[in-house]
Amino acid sequence: MTHRVLIVDVEENIVISLKFLMEKAGYEVASADDGAAAADLVESFQPHVVLLDVMLPQLSGYEVLRRIRQSEESDSISVIMLTARGREAEAAKGLALGADRYVTKPFSTRDLVREVQELLGNQ
Repeated sequence: MTHRVLIVDVEENIVISLKFLMEKAGYEVASADDGAAAADLVESFQPHVVLLDVMLPQLSGYEVLRRIRQSEESDSISVIMLTARGREAEAAKGLALGADRYVTKPFSTRDLVREVQELLGNQ
């Protein structure tokens, strides 16, 4: 089974590099640059992992995460929050809402691929 990864970020350079690395690792990848598109893709693409930026237009990453966790169909999706906001309160909020991991920008894209591999190793 090919695992699916949804990348949600407004920074095109992050999306391009993560998409390349995730595809190279053998994952099927989709991407979105706003929260509303991300919420739609969670339903239609049915990813195993979502890499989710906090600061998004239309719906925040926190709102997308809340919707993922409220749905029985998507509750088992692993979510890694990505943000430039490194404060402990922000991380605590993301984790309290159900994020599996919280990664502060800037980050190593290769390390993030390893984190995805670790999460998928449990599925």
